[in-house]
Amino acid sequence: MRGKYRPATGLIQLARLMRRSGLALALFLSTLIWSPSLLAGDMIASAVVFMYHRFGETDYPSTNVRMDQFEAHLAEISTGGYKVMPLRDIISAFRRQESLPDRAIALTIDDAFLSLHNRAWPLLKKAGLPFTLFVATDAIDARRPGYMSWSQLRALVAAGVGIGSQTGSHPHLPEVDQARLDEEFSRSNARFRAELGFAPELLAYPFGEFGAREKEAARAAGFVAAFGQHSGVAHNGDDLFALPRFALNEKFGGVERFRLAGNGLPLPVSDVLPVDTVIRGNNPPDFGFTVVEGIGALDNLACFASNQPNAAQLERLGKRRFEVRLDKPFAVGRSRINCTLRAAGNRWRWFGMQFYVPKR
Repeated sequence: MRGKYRPATGLIQLARLMRRSGLALALFLSTLIWSPSLLAGDMIASAVVFMYHRFGETDYPSTNVRMDQFEAHLAEISTGGYKVMPLRDIISAFRRQESLPDRAIALTIDDAFLSLHNRAWPLLKKAGLPFTLFVATDAIDARRPGYMSWSQLRALVAAGVGIGSQTGSHPHLPEVDQARLDEEFSRSNARFRAELGFAPELLAYPFGEFGAREKEAARAAGFVAAFGQHSGVAHNGDDLFALPRFALNEKFGGVERFRLAGNGLPLPVSDVLPVDTVIRGNNPPDFGFTVVEGIGALDNLACFASNQPNAAQLERLGKRRFEVRLDKPFAVGRSRINCTLRAAGNRWRWFGMQFYVPKR
């Protein structure tokens, strides 16, 4: 029965999933290495990662920020007490379990649209702000209109801009077979080596879509971390192959939202179910998590699903275990659940996950 409590919850359900699949077991063991349950709440280092695509391209409002919005973001950065860091340095701190400054943020830009080069980069360069550009190599190879060229990308690299991968053709990864998935990584890495002299260590999943299989393929391809497009504050207890980013566009690109997210804190959780966020069976999924100790009172925790207008029903099991009851299945394609908790100083804790229901 959908939306009802099922007895096989929490660690019992996790154990059943592990028995069914060796891959699930391997992924579970790998997440234990980075489990926030091993960290007290006051030992967690975190950073907010922002995601942009286009700049001043008002024909594409869902992926564009207006230039007045972007300039407002830069002004907020200069006065808001943020520490803008190269993304690679944040990931290095996570891997080494090192501390990060309060309000550490990173700027990322997807797809290498020409508007980055012509409009945003001059402003970022003037402000001295580091950023990482995620590139899908096929568009650059094809000299597709509206995209940057390899020579322009080399100029960015020479100026210290970080480069990450978005595969070759930027496909919906959960829809492709294993051979195609592996080929997307190997082919794009070969093109990066040929044109830039290196293969990126950081990956942004195209459209933010990934599951257990995609994470394992990314790890096997040599990446050290990978990002989705789900809201949340990244921290050193996260799965490094399922890191969140806050997306900015015309609708969700006001300076108030930038400030709200930039001041965000992590909501560290463990024992997250389901193990695989690509939904091929049980839909809606049995979504649950345990909040780590040291976070404070949890009475005002709320979760919101993209397929329903109001807050989702949240069932508390014991002191820190929560399970979300969804009213209806997720539709084919991308869906999200975001959970928030008010913290001290009028700041908010965030935890989110993106799910994907394949077409077939």
